[in-house]
Amino acid sequence: MLAAARDQSEVRADNAIVRITAEGGEPLRCCLTDAVNGEPLVLFGYQPSLPQSPYRELGPVFAHADQCEGAALTDAYPTAWRGRPQVLRAYDPRGWIRDALVHDGSEPEAAIDGLLSDPGVTLLHSRNVAHGCFMFVVTRN
Repeated sequence: MLAAARDQSEVRADNAIVRITAEGGEPLRCCLTDAVNGEPLVLFGYQPSLPQSPYRELGPVFAHADQCEGAALTDAYPTAWRGRPQVLRAYDPRGWIRDALVHDGSEPEAAIDGLLSDPGVTLLHSRNVAHGCFMFVVTRN
């Protein structure tokens, strides 16, 4: 998906892929960090994996326009986003929202563990509070 967005500059499935220059601070889905002013980026619609459900949606994500090293860790909360308020949405196996919360970014593992303590929750999506950008997914081990 990301490689296709980087290769195209027009329209994909009725959704524009736009090349922009970072102003700085854009949350980058590719490496789970924030963009630095002046970096070339792509902004495109992304549909996080969920079963067919009324809650499945397409939302904006930013990524480096060129290949990057990716996320340093994929089994821990992104270091660069500690302290950033996030929306956490908990989904059941049908892809329906079971619970959601806005956390202030402090102790994100406690917020995640709290939502995952419900045995009916199979995964969480983290989203940007203000613009709704998809940030990352948390799945059960």
